[in-house]
Amino acid sequence: MRTLIKHVLARTEPTDTLTVSGWVRTRRDSKGFSFIELNDGSCLGNLQIVADAGIPGYEDISKMATGASITVTGKLIPSPAQGQDWEMQAEEIRLIGEVPEDYPLQKKGHTSEFLRSIAHLRPRTNLYGAAFRIRSRMAFAIHRFFQERDFVYVHTPIVTASDCEGAGEMFRVTTLPDSQISKDTEDFFGKRAYLTVSGQLEGETFACALSNIYTFGPTFRAENSNTSRHAAEFWMVEPEMAFCDLAGDMDCAEAMIKFLVSEALADPDLSIFEKFIDKALRARLEHVVEKPFQRITYTDAVKLLESSGKEFQYPVKYGLNLQSEHERWLTEEYFKQPTTVYNYPKEIKPFYMRLNEDGKTVTAMDLLVPGIGEIIGGSQREERYDVLLENFKHHNIDPESYAWYADLRKYGTVPHAGFGLGFERLLMFITGIQNIRDVIPFPRTPGHCEF
Repeated sequence: MRTLIKHVLARTEPTDTLTVSGWVRTRRDSKGFSFIELNDGSCLGNLQIVADAGIPGYEDISKMATGASITVTGKLIPSPAQGQDWEMQAEEIRLIGEVPEDYPLQKKGHTSEFLRSIAHLRPRTNLYGAAFRIRSRMAFAIHRFFQERDFVYVHTPIVTASDCEGAGEMFRVTTLPDSQISKDTEDFFGKRAYLTVSGQLEGETFACALSNIYTFGPTFRAENSNTSRHAAEFWMVEPEMAFCDLAGDMDCAEAMIKFLVSEALADPDLSIFEKFIDKALRARLEHVVEKPFQRITYTDAVKLLESSGKEFQYPVKYGLNLQSEHERWLTEEYFKQPTTVYNYPKEIKPFYMRLNEDGKTVTAMDLLVPGIGEIIGGSQREERYDVLLENFKHHNIDPESYAWYADLRKYGTVPHAGFGLGFERLLMFITGIQNIRDVIPFPRTPGHCEF
């Protein structure tokens, strides 16, 4: 059985014979022996292999070029080279898969744009290998955060008939040929169906039965946006909490971000992002963990922005959504820390958010972080049956299509709240990577759907 290189490099004393497998990063030949840098994707570090001429398999050494896969059996010995404690003295080396000369990942720098064009190979690079290992660790940490707090994990549907955001930017799911598709045609499900933009509405159903739940899965938005912060397919984390108000919602969101950032700070893969992406990354993440988050109402945030004296590309005015540049000014220049903005005008928020007593604002909140802007959006949900029905009218929503949702308010209603975390935006914040396409294994954006 092979041993992962991450475990080999972590050893504190020599071992008996063991076996490792991986892909060759580099090979240097000398008279009578060769040095091979081997990586199996389990960590950033490479294991240096010393292969003497004459050992079984050495006859294929010329084929063990960059990118080739090999299996090596040998013993760990102290390494005289700087920066590594161990190297392996090979007793047998075996070529598993060779590569032709056109292998695109040679030992040189590659642009992000080029690597996106070979997304099936980019996980073999140091940077992207680290990015996707951190993605895995953060996904596991999300489950830990909620499971340790007695949340129930609920799988909400990917195919839905409900438009949660009300914007209509949804991908239609159909089995009909193109010539038969129209806005009103009914097909496989007997009604129009779409890929989900959120699991929130269905999540509320379970929160109103199991108290605290969370969803974590893919969502899809047919928004024709090619910015560095948008993708057509992305993952969302969406908890819902019964008997919870806006303050409790903000508490949970802020605690989750601190928990996840703490986990990231303990990950050795973070070092490559500090070195090549953002040298101030660790200090910024430590600041998030150590400092309390700022909270400010939307009204006061707009006043700060209007009086800032800064010229923004997008106008600042009460009743308009805050843009990324506004959010980053609040977090990076004014407060210099993560900031939660709450109580937004009702006109710019969806139908399900609870109306405040002033009749003008709703209990919405956005958690903003430096370098990204909004990373979480949430609210206390409207639990009053009559007010929800009025919201349906105001937003031109067919009450029959959402009768099941209104039933939650009709039968044993409770205050409840929740939020959505864009998983990829979290990863951008944690790694310093500036383009969402570089933290998703296979990006789906307008005009691009490979693999």
